[in-house]
Amino acid sequence: MQTPSMAASTTPFYYPIPKTKSFLLSPPSRFKRNPNNNLISCSTKPISSLQTTNHRIQKQNLPLPIFEDSFLLYKFSSPTEDPGFSNRISDADPVELVIRNVEDDNKSLVISSNMWWADLKAAIGQRINVEGIVSSVSVIVKDRHLVIPHVSVKDLRYIDWGELKRKGFKGVVFDKDNTLTAPYSLAIWPPLRPSIEQCKAVFGHDIAVFSNSAGLTEYDHDDSKAKALEAETGIRVLRHRTKKPAGTAEEVEKHFGCASSELIMVGDRPFTDIVYGNRNGFLTVLTEPLSRAEEPFIVRQVRRLELALLKRWLRKGLKPVDNILVSDVTPFVKDPSDL
Repeated sequence: MQTPSMAASTTPFYYPIPKTKSFLLSPPSRFKRNPNNNLISCSTKPISSLQTTNHRIQKQNLPLPIFEDSFLLYKFSSPTEDPGFSNRISDADPVELVIRNVEDDNKSLVISSNMWWADLKAAIGQRINVEGIVSSVSVIVKDRHLVIPHVSVKDLRYIDWGELKRKGFKGVVFDKDNTLTAPYSLAIWPPLRPSIEQCKAVFGHDIAVFSNSAGLTEYDHDDSKAKALEAETGIRVLRHRTKKPAGTAEEVEKHFGCASSELIMVGDRPFTDIVYGNRNGFLTVLTEPLSRAEEPFIVRQVRRLELALLKRWLRKGLKPVDNILVSDVTPFVKDPSDL
């Protein structure tokens, strides 16, 4: 059997990361697209004519057209400033901005702006975890034992799901990025699929994803990422409002219908997944990251600091918090020769 300390000290290895397409924001739907050259434009009229139109509307005490604000929100300069722009749009088929209902357009602008702001906050939130920073300070000062996992393994293939079930555990909670999937990917990391299928066979529907990306309201405000991940993996994604490591296990316990002490928390981040799990009574399993290739620079640096602190505290003999169901975790780790 491979002990937790032995598993943590093994040399890391990584699989080639699959090619993924970047997610790009689509341009606002009210801008018309020229089918011949794939350019986006709002009007081929000179700027002076637009200013005259705006002056007439102001005299009538009507709201200004949404063209200028919304277009600047999408681009920083008008396409008419491009010297070749007029040559690329046919005079026979001019592209015009048609304002049918100013109030409706203003409503659309508000919705578009809100979605844009939500996407921006999500992108920043994925790189800066304020709750995590506050929690980390507290952990470093007085709760260092919360960072220590009960079990450390290279990846999910080293976990004996059947043995965990026999010891009385009722469900498994997975982190997503770099635990189940590559960062920002929806597909389970191919070498892990047999292990996930074994987990499903042992625990049935009592497995779920609890992530700081898919299912987190701040990042996944319309549930689209959670639904896509569920469709791809067949694993339920828990919706929640608070980032790990902050928050309680109430939402998780409600989903599984049991106490958190009967659940297993599996993740790759000591200061988020493991701290959250230990603070709320889970059995915690730390895995090595599947790939660092697509992680933002700041995440890679924070991860390096986390692992350095974890190794230092392990060398000093720091122990994890007690788990109600088990004291010896060595049976839960498969021997590498059995893989």
